[in-house]
Amino acid sequence: MIGQIDDNNKGISGIEKSFDYELRSNKEPLKLTLDINLQYIIRQELLKFTEIFKNIGSTAILMNVNSGEILSMVSLPDFDLNKRTDLSDKLYLNRATKGVYELGSVFKTFTLASALNEGVVDVNTEFLDLEKAIRCGKHTIREYDEKIPTNLTAEQILIRSGNIGSVRIAQKIGVEKHEMFLKKIGVLNKINFDLEEIGQPIPFDWGKCKLATVSFGHGITTTPLQLAKGYAIISNGGYDVDPTLIKKTKLQKKNKILKNGVSEKINSILRKIVSTKEGTAELANVPGYDVAGKTGTAQQVSGDGYSKIKINTFASIFPSTNPKFVLIVLLEDPKTSEDYVYKLRNSKFNLKGTPFNTAGWTSVEIVGKIIEKIGPILATKY
Repeated sequence: MIGQIDDNNKGISGIEKSFDYELRSNKEPLKLTLDINLQYIIRQELLKFTEIFKNIGSTAILMNVNSGEILSMVSLPDFDLNKRTDLSDKLYLNRATKGVYELGSVFKTFTLASALNEGVVDVNTEFLDLEKAIRCGKHTIREYDEKIPTNLTAEQILIRSGNIGSVRIAQKIGVEKHEMFLKKIGVLNKINFDLEEIGQPIPFDWGKCKLATVSFGHGITTTPLQLAKGYAIISNGGYDVDPTLIKKTKLQKKNKILKNGVSEKINSILRKIVSTKEGTAELANVPGYDVAGKTGTAQQVSGDGYSKIKINTFASIFPSTNPKFVLIVLLEDPKTSEDYVYKLRNSKFNLKGTPFNTAGWTSVEIVGKIIEKIGPILATKY
């Protein structure tokens, strides 16, 4: 985040570059929003799980959903600020802000939020006779889980992470309105931020098939920072928020961009994804913190198709009844572990070995461990 300077003390990356003039000319120090204790704890957890899941990179963002203040932003692998070394290797990019990814099912939350905001569905709207696979142009869209019921409410579609159900919800919204919604919450276009190292979501042409794939998070890219912004907006009552690393003397003016009631409904569903057996994020159900969120397991784009490299993401908010924080954890190319022991909450039994290479068994586990450690600090300081 801080970045580097050259031999003439000129900023060449990070905050050092973006605020080079201010740092040279201002007498007052530039105050960052980062909390050094939270930053240390989260980094240590990411490092620990890098050894367990053998991922080539990871990132975590902890942000206040109301102010946009970023309390922690970690990207691994990282580097020693005090060594002026060549960082041309792409492994050292800031994955939080510059990494552009297809993130999969975390986008299903946006699809339902968009539909609720437009008033085309409610949480109890029923979708009957949902197919296991549908054709769109030359491609087939399949349900990720063959055991998923054919009759689901809109709420159940998100809890069970249904692909076909998400497509049906998006079709009720329509191309134009859903595109505008994604622009409104800041995940579609390049974001303005305090760092110059910002990724550009890949542009695409909208159509009926693109609407279908976007509904469940495929064929659309964004950065983890923008994902954090989007989840902050849909959980904080629908108010726009600008992520920031710079401590502001004046509070941002809140601009409400979503209708009343959308956040309350979404937060309740996201909580069930963590707290119920039907959800995919039970490993983050840390007692006392009312964690809510959505998992996303995607494959990395390679050329005109997809590689076998996984992108496992968990977008969490907490506490769900009155959200204060969003915590994003993304793993790039994680592997399963034969030796890691999952100490399952609300169970007498532990589980050795990662059953599936999905976000629910990787990124969710990390979020749970992080919240256990940072929760007391957040409760006393924020």
